[in-house]
Amino acid sequence: MLRRHGSAAGLALLALGSLAAPAAASCGAAFCTVNTSWNTQTPLTDSGTRLDLRFEFIKQDQPRRGNRDIAVGEIPRHHDEVQTINRNLVLSLDHNFDANWGVSVTVPLVDRRHEHVHNHHGGQMPETWDFTELGDIRLLGRYQVQGDNPATVHGVLAGVKLPTGDFTVRNEAGDLAERTLQPGTGTTDALLGGFFHDTLPIPDSAWFVQLLGQVPFNERAGFRPGYQLHLDLGYTYQPLPDLALLLQLNTTRKGRDSGPNAEFEDSGSWTVALSPGISCAVLDNVNLYGFVQVPVYQYVSGVQLVADWAGVVGVSTRF
Repeated sequence: MLRRHGSAAGLALLALGSLAAPAAASCGAAFCTVNTSWNTQTPLTDSGTRLDLRFEFIKQDQPRRGNRDIAVGEIPRHHDEVQTINRNLVLSLDHNFDANWGVSVTVPLVDRRHEHVHNHHGGQMPETWDFTELGDIRLLGRYQVQGDNPATVHGVLAGVKLPTGDFTVRNEAGDLAERTLQPGTGTTDALLGGFFHDTLPIPDSAWFVQLLGQVPFNERAGFRPGYQLHLDLGYTYQPLPDLALLLQLNTTRKGRDSGPNAEFEDSGSWTVALSPGISCAVLDNVNLYGFVQVPVYQYVSGVQLVADWAGVVGVSTRF
C-alpha cells in the first residue's frame, strides 16, 4: 500500500481539481489542467488541514483552427491573436472534518499578458494587456466513503465558483479586454463531480479517476461562459518513501460561450494532455512537486490560441 501522510505522494487539495479550467478561449486565457488534488490521489480518512501553493506557466502562442496549426492572421478575424502568457499563482486551503466530510477554498492570482493585432479599416494596430488580478474563488465540498480496503475510497464533490474576479480590466490605452481574457467571468458557476482511488497489484502503485463538471448559473454583462467537463486519470508509483513518480491523462471539454459580449464562433474545444510529474518530501509533512503537461490532442472551434506545453510547480503541507 502506498504511504499516505508525509510521503512523496501526499499533500495538496481537492479544490485544485476544479480549478483546472483549460486553455480554450480565442485569446488563450488559461489555467493548467494538471490535477494536483492529492486528496483524490491519496485520500485521507481523518481530520486535519492542508495548505497548497501552486505556480503554473502556460504560454499560448500557436493559433489553431480545428485540429491544425495556422499562422497568425491566416484566417482573418477582427482581432488576430498573437500570444497570451499566463503565470498563475494558486493558493488552496482544505479541511477534513472527519473521515467522510471535507471542504476546500481555492484562491487564484492571475498574471496575464496578451497581445493581438486589431484590424481596423484596413490598418493593423498592435494591442496589449498586462495585468495581475485576483481570479474567481472556488468553494468545493466533498463526501467520501472508505471501502473494505483502506486504500479504496470513493466520493462526490459539489461546490460553486464565485464571481470574485474582475471582468472590466482595460489596458493603458483604456481598451476593454475581451471577456475570455479577463481574470473573472462575472458568473456564479455550479461544480459537481466524483472521484475514485485504489491501489494496484503492482507494488507501491495506485491509481485514481476524477470527473468534474462546471456549469454557470447565470449570464453577466452580456456573457455566459460555456460549460466545462474535466476527466482525469492518474497513476502513482512510489519507489522510495519520500519520492513518487506521477503520470496523468487529463481530458477537458469546453462548450461555446454565449451572449452579445462572447466570441461564440471562436470558443469551445476538446483537449487531451499527458502530464508526467514528480513529488518529493523535503521535510516532515512538506512536499515539493512538479509537472510538465504536453497536449496529445487539441481540437478548437473557430480560431484559438493553444500552448505546446505547460508547467506546474508547487509546495504542500498538512497540519
